[in-house]
Amino acid sequence: MRLLILGGTRFLGRHLVDAALSRGHQITLFNRGKSNPGLYPQIETITGDRETDLNKLAGRRWDAVIDTCGYLPRIVHLSAQALREAVDSYVFISSISAYADFAQIGITENSPLAAMPDETVEEITGETYGPLKVLCEKAVEAEFPGRALVIRPGLIVGPHDPTDRFTYWPFRIAGGGEVLAPEKPEVPVQIIDGRDLAEFTLKLIEQKATGVYNATGPDYDLTLGLMLETCKQVSNSNAVFRWASVEFLLQNQVNPWSDLPVWVPDSPENAGFSKVDVSKAIAAGLTFRPLAETVRDTLAWAATRPADHPWRAGLTEAREKQLLNLLNHVP
Repeated sequence: MRLLILGGTRFLGRHLVDAALSRGHQITLFNRGKSNPGLYPQIETITGDRETDLNKLAGRRWDAVIDTCGYLPRIVHLSAQALREAVDSYVFISSISAYADFAQIGITENSPLAAMPDETVEEITGETYGPLKVLCEKAVEAEFPGRALVIRPGLIVGPHDPTDRFTYWPFRIAGGGEVLAPEKPEVPVQIIDGRDLAEFTLKLIEQKATGVYNATGPDYDLTLGLMLETCKQVSNSNAVFRWASVEFLLQNQVNPWSDLPVWVPDSPENAGFSKVDVSKAIAAGLTFRPLAETVRDTLAWAATRPADHPWRAGLTEAREKQLLNLLNHVP
């Protein structure tokens, strides 16, 4: 198949490229040339901005376009409009953040979606990210009725993740010693390796699938404790986990998801956040590699980065030590 990928050189995009090449597809990339330029010298790359240079795609034809980096509905609409006659299907990578109510356990593709009170807002925040994704989905579906494929992943993890939202844990635990851990080992977790997501996306495209698919994992009940223990085992670490209560963490301004990544407090309003129903995707061919493989490959990739790499998530060493000292003196 001939595939156009918007982006394609950072995280999920590069996994999509690798998966597509391994499956014998012909790839064209359209991006600004700012992230890892020259990563794929053997692939046709059209350099341009989605807001101003879509005319560079005029007169071309592909079987499908994969939009890995659509965040603003106005920009996604421009892309969908420009490609309406150029591709058979538009594949949009959305997010489970599109859902309105995470108190519901077992969220399906038909669960209520988040709404944007002011649809002119284009500032991406924790509150607007999900509703903006919903509007992006609607923009695609408006231009591609019956020809749109929307995939809503959970937290994407693995090698090349620029957010560090998972990488922090394998790396920190490999360092050993006392490790500050949030809440309790039983907190549920859902994550998906970017390579598994890429393979699944390609499967759906090859099947000419349309509609919406939740895509997170794994296919068993993963907990925070099991995830951290797997990191410890893979790295042969001597780490000792010091579990801190939600009250302690919030009192000390430790933010879920960013300061202690992956973790979302196990509260009634978040009961369904890590219990999203992915049975539709599994029936369509979504599979999961062992968590230990994801941890091992993430560590190997992290080791290739400079020692002074600026971490985008997680606690600094000094901040963690300060919190551990406080925790160890809690009566």
